[in-house]
Amino acid sequence: MANAVNRVFDSAGPEGKVRGTPQQIIEKYMTFFRDSQLSGDRIAAENFQQHAEHYIRLLSEALKEQSERKEQHELQSASRKSEKPENLPENVTHAKDTNKKLVNEALADQQGSEEEKLVHFKEDV
Repeated sequence: MANAVNRVFDSAGPEGKVRGTPQQIIEKYMTFFRDSQLSGDRIAAENFQQHAEHYIRLLSEALKEQSERKEQHELQSASRKSEKPENLPENVTHAKDTNKKLVNEALADQQGSEEEKLVHFKEDV
């Protein structure tokens, strides 16, 4: 029942079409139920009550599915979050070591080229 909570239904009840979300249809049929009870029409009251109960079951099932999907999504998010910190320090450490090596190599190359320039300068002088 994908998104049945907010879906608009057309219900063909004894009083004609009732249109709305399950909650709105339940409220409408419960109003018809109370009106029928007050007027003493037990058959119509029972009929409206059964229509309301149908939409109550539909809404209940939709809310249950929605809750299960939310729980499943939260579990997946939590498992993704718990995996990242375990892998992250190793990757960060590895990246830092690699960056240090690159910086050290660049400094060594730079110092080597400066020493070569100094040697060439001394030879020229």
